[in-house]
Amino acid sequence: MNATGILDCIGGTRLLPLRKVGARISLKLETENPTGSMKDRMALAMIEAAADGRLPPGGAVVEYTGGSTGVSLALVCAVKGHPLHIVTSDAFAAEKLAHMRVLGARLTVLPSDSGRMTEKLTRDMIARAHAIADETGAYLTDQMRNRDQLAAYRMMADEIWDETEGRIDALVQSVGTAASIRGLSEGLRRRNPEIEIVAVEPAESAVLSGGPTGAHRIDGIGAGYVVPLWRDGIADAIERVSTEDAKAMMLRLAREEGLFAGTSTGANLVAALRTAERLGPDARIVTVMCDTGMKYLKGLTG
Repeated sequence: MNATGILDCIGGTRLLPLRKVGARISLKLETENPTGSMKDRMALAMIEAAADGRLPPGGAVVEYTGGSTGVSLALVCAVKGHPLHIVTSDAFAAEKLAHMRVLGARLTVLPSDSGRMTEKLTRDMIARAHAIADETGAYLTDQMRNRDQLAAYRMMADEIWDETEGRIDALVQSVGTAASIRGLSEGLRRRNPEIEIVAVEPAESAVLSGGPTGAHRIDGIGAGYVVPLWRDGIADAIERVSTEDAKAMMLRLAREEGLFAGTSTGANLVAALRTAERLGPDARIVTVMCDTGMKYLKGLTG
């Protein structure tokens, strides 16, 4: 089907088996979305669902975000004619902030603790976004609590099921808001309740697996507290991956497979390899290439 606009190009991404890094591991190439991120799916879902009266035509939108959600919302809001105000931080890739501005978003940038993601920073960003929404009357998409986005990830699960022809033993996905792993798990378990779901979080802030909150540098995941959309039972296992290991795997993926992704994808792949080792050589594992590494290029070369 031919696209009639850029938003028609969201979704329908390909599933690619890895050749060198991990046998029987396949990556869902969410970099094929218009902004190079899986967050295009949820941004479109949140804005379109809010057209039920919560967000009038031309109405303003506000969101707190570490970057990819902001870029995706900026794209969707630009196309649909909604002014967008983003609350973000200098902890996140400068390329993402620049991309948001290019797409027309207004930014409020909060200072971080030496460029690291912490619970305090997450909560400060949320509080500022709520204050802006209260002051201006803008619609707060509130990604940490917004359930409208779950439908987008259930559709992504359907794509994975079709692309694997139902031959999938485990799905591995990192946790930011928990919307993607929740929607993916619901969609896949509806097809086969035996599929193992593995959550991934930063080792430095492993709150989902009972560890203390801490600081890390894996963009887009690890809010520093148990997020509202997380539920017990979403995951069968939780893997802790350090920032150092995530970055090393990100570079390995680029140099061995030619796939340049962000650090959350590196974390996903570290956890997928551990899962493959645990489940054995015949296990068929899918994980997600969450976004393009081009959003982090300055941090790697600067």
